[in-house]
Amino acid sequence: MTFERKIADFFSMSDDAWARHANPWSGWTRFITVFPLLILAVWSRVWLGWWSLIPVAIALFWTWLNPRIFPKPLSTDHWISRGVLGERVWLNRDQISVPPHHHRIPNVLNGISALGGIFVVWGLIRLNLCLTLLGFVLVTLGKLWFIDRMVWLYQDMKDTNEDYQSWLY
Repeated sequence: MTFERKIADFFSMSDDAWARHANPWSGWTRFITVFPLLILAVWSRVWLGWWSLIPVAIALFWTWLNPRIFPKPLSTDHWISRGVLGERVWLNRDQISVPPHHHRIPNVLNGISALGGIFVVWGLIRLNLCLTLLGFVLVTLGKLWFIDRMVWLYQDMKDTNEDYQSWLY
């Protein structure tokens, strides 16, 4: 089982949730809100003390809720939609192998995002805005490039499997 599948299972990402997450509204609102909300929620401990756990819980709940509240898109012919479909292909790579030119870069990009996450955590612990922003930029750029790679992966894989093909509409 891939690490990504474990994360998807943790968030109970059913086929229906994935289809709804392919809605551009879901993809973009999750992308632009989840991480900033979580950072702000953790930073709010300065003003709220232990009450900051409430906005942290809300940010985590939004992460879970987002792929479920938007309807399935009328079309998956959007960049962010294809990125979500590619993420599904990527997490399934232990079942259906992906082309060799897709093996390394997604992991490198996840590594860049993880490095950014370390800077964010360090910045939040020290309440250092520069470290937090540096980490945020690394996470964001790594994730955007990762989504772009997932679009490419989906384009390469969509005709190799009936399930993958059925995700298009």
